[in-house]
Amino acid sequence: MHRHGYQGRKFGRERDQRRALMKGLATSLVEHEKIETTLPKAKELVRYIEKLITKAKKGDLANRRNVIAGLSTQSAAIKLVDVIAPQLTGRTSGHVRVERTRLRVGDAAQMATIEFVDEIKPVEKPVDAKAPKAVAKKPAAKKVEA
Repeated sequence: MHRHGYQGRKFGRERDQRRALMKGLATSLVEHEKIETTLPKAKELVRYIEKLITKAKKGDLANRRNVIAGLSTQSAAIKLVDVIAPQLTGRTSGHVRVERTRLRVGDAAQMATIEFVDEIKPVEKPVDAKAPKAVAKKPAAKKVEA
């Protein structure tokens, strides 16, 4: 059987398991900003996360929904769209890097770290002066009956 036209690695898993694996790895990368996994998984994750980052940089409603669908948790999707993507606008591609690290002790698999190329800074929410402040309720006056 020829190899032409078949894209992507199978990892010895069925389609649903591969999709769940990529979703989980991408979610972990967004949440922790640096993860360690095997080299083939890291290389495949680059293909997956680059497409999500491109959608997150556009940021309209349809792309935001695609990012939510591509990650496991909604909080990770919100972080990718609102925090990480605006800091990566200076690049058109190459948002993540893969570095080989070590051989795993159990099976001598080549391990690699995958992380964002640019340093991701946490975004602080500005304090609104116009926002209404919480007003403490005064205790109700007691009625005195004579």
